[in-house]
Amino acid sequence: MNRNACCAPFAVVLVALSGPVSADVLQFTGSAQSREGETLYEERHQVDGACENGVFRPIEHRVAYMRQAEGSSETFAEKTLDYSASAIRPTVNYRQSDFDESLKITYPASGSVAIAWQQPEGATKRSSTEISNKLVVDAGFDNLIRQHWDNIVSGESMKFRFLAPTRGTDYAFILEPAESADVKADHVVQIRPDSLLLKFLVDPIVLGYNEKGALTAYAGLTNVRENADQNYTAIIRYAVSNYPECKLTP
Repeated sequence: MNRNACCAPFAVVLVALSGPVSADVLQFTGSAQSREGETLYEERHQVDGACENGVFRPIEHRVAYMRQAEGSSETFAEKTLDYSASAIRPTVNYRQSDFDESLKITYPASGSVAIAWQQPEGATKRSSTEISNKLVVDAGFDNLIRQHWDNIVSGESMKFRFLAPTRGTDYAFILEPAESADVKADHVVQIRPDSLLLKFLVDPIVLGYNEKGALTAYAGLTNVRENADQNYTAIIRYAVSNYPECKLTP
């Protein structure tokens, strides 16, 4: 199985449809490094949302991927996620211009997810799959963790299914407590395949969170392409520059 089968990467919670709301913003930056300490790129995140009943509910999440080139920063990839319909299954629009690659994940019909992946060589692969109640898409895993925050910090595990867009299907995964030499945080968890076969093909993704429920570290396969054959595996450390006035967790 191609190690790029699962993309990784970052968001927050569901848009509120009722009750009093107020606009708010979460901003944070991530620095991605190789295991040898080489800086690979930077992520700049802005999540526009609303505070509802004391909890932040993201609406749109924008990410700019930057790297240093000739003494200045340049944007080489961008991603937007829309959580209007679901906290754990956002629509996704990703483009990495240096490889002319793009990925769009939408929901054209009830109960199904559609994927359009423009591959580095230029061909577009289209696929669709049914949605289960436990299906998580892209950075929806971050929302899943916050939705079950009390269970997570108390050390419980949970099973879910994760969309592998470049494979056009989903796989069973487990979210569980973890220890890691690469990730030091108030709370450390990992996402790993549930299948014995996939365990040998896909390494766990390790995540660190602070007491406020903000992502502080990510270690594993990313959604950013390193070359025509594979994505970066990186350790990303995050710093929050602006918290919303309300809490990130219920």
